[in-house]
Amino acid sequence: MSAMLTVFANRRMAIVLFLGFASGLPLFLTGGTMQAWLTEAGIDLPTIGRFSLIGLPYTLKFLWSPFLDSYAPPWLGRRRGWALLTQVGLGGSLAMMAFLNPAHSLAWFAVAALLVAFFSASQDIVLDAYRTEILRPDELGAGAGVYILGYRLAMLMSGAVALGMARKPDRAVGRQFG
Repeated sequence: MSAMLTVFANRRMAIVLFLGFASGLPLFLTGGTMQAWLTEAGIDLPTIGRFSLIGLPYTLKFLWSPFLDSYAPPWLGRRRGWALLTQVGLGGSLAMMAFLNPAHSLAWFAVAALLVAFFSASQDIVLDAYRTEILRPDELGAGAGVYILGYRLAMLMSGAVALGMARKPDRAVGRQFG
């Protein structure tokens, strides 16, 4: 039994847990949390329903995954270079989304949310490939489980924190600058 558990006690698994967490963090923000934010901003229900289309990049990421796999940025190699680019894009689009008030600039809010979904889906592609490269063949199954654990923990955390902030108007960044 202890021999099976030793696969979890290495640096690569800690990296995989962190990568799963980084990959899962933005997903819930463009799903349930965004819908709650839009509801509290007074957006009508049909418009909120149309915002569910923002999740399409997660479904269609197979279209640009061959591009990410074929071309490498000129720094850090193929996987880490794309990971850095997706992280920068995610950070910028999340900041844009945070500083917008959907009640006043719904179109720009939609663009920011779509960019978050696109960069997040792209990050999923890159981090999944990187995970496959850094783990040994006998660690792939356990690594997939650890990655999903990080992914789910991040989804729970991002949903709880974002909904908590949305309920406190004095702390919600978007309401200060909208």
